[in-house]
Amino acid sequence: MSTDIKKIGVIGAGQMGNGITHVCALAEHDVYLLDISEDNLAAGMKTIAKNLGRAVKKNKLSQADMDACLARISTGTSYDGFKDCDLVIEAATENEELKKVIIREICKVVPEHTIIASNTSSISITRLGAQTDRPGKFVGMHFMNPVPLMELVELIRGIATNEETYTAIRELTEQLGKISVNAEDFPAFIVNRILLPMINEAVYTLYEGVGSVQAIDTSMKLGTHHPMGPLELADFIGLDTCLAVMNVLHEGLADTKYRPCPLLVKYVEAGWLGRKTGRGFYDYSGDEPVPTR
Repeated sequence: MSTDIKKIGVIGAGQMGNGITHVCALAEHDVYLLDISEDNLAAGMKTIAKNLGRAVKKNKLSQADMDACLARISTGTSYDGFKDCDLVIEAATENEELKKVIIREICKVVPEHTIIASNTSSISITRLGAQTDRPGKFVGMHFMNPVPLMELVELIRGIATNEETYTAIRELTEQLGKISVNAEDFPAFIVNRILLPMINEAVYTLYEGVGSVQAIDTSMKLGTHHPMGPLELADFIGLDTCLAVMNVLHEGLADTKYRPCPLLVKYVEAGWLGRKTGRGFYDYSGDEPVPTR
């Protein structure tokens, strides 16, 4: 059960991986965070410290608890750090072939009892689990972004995931202070199956000239009380991730309603991926974001 999960490994120090590391360490788990570069690890740890510091300033966390949380995290570029982990969560880029390579590497070093989870937002858990030597101990654990603030975790069983694994991860999710929902192993699960086609439709609305970037985002914020407009949200998620999920939906469900908008494809081809590159549907180089169309 989740009480047996003491040390947790996390792969990827990007926005999802550092958020997962943050919540696991805050829940008093030792965490080993792995990335391919020391620079990425340093950036990830800086983000964790900044987010914890923000909680201290708001009196939601004591300085002592922040220091203890950071002390529970170790980092490295070697898979050997996973040798004593009870759970390893893969949070690499949304690329199936890359995830398969990473999952095979994890299996080479972790003990027999270790559960492996993927934070994939769209890819088949059954297919990823088939790459392991333990498909019964493989599960989908899809956190929402930003992880420290968002309450939900989608839990996804592959066809081979055993009940003991699923129960342990559900209990761990509760212990992390999150709420879990069960999602079946269909492309993009629940949240992204609904959210990403909405974002894609917003891009089509822009592409067809129905409204400008500003008009579309203002309409959805004021007309439906969404906290962010869909194009602003796309920039926050990353347009490459949005396109990857739409491709998984389009290929996996073979329905033309999931066809990625050509304008979304063009932005990704241009390297305009949103906030992380400084330019997407908005330009982030100045004090205020400015629409690019």
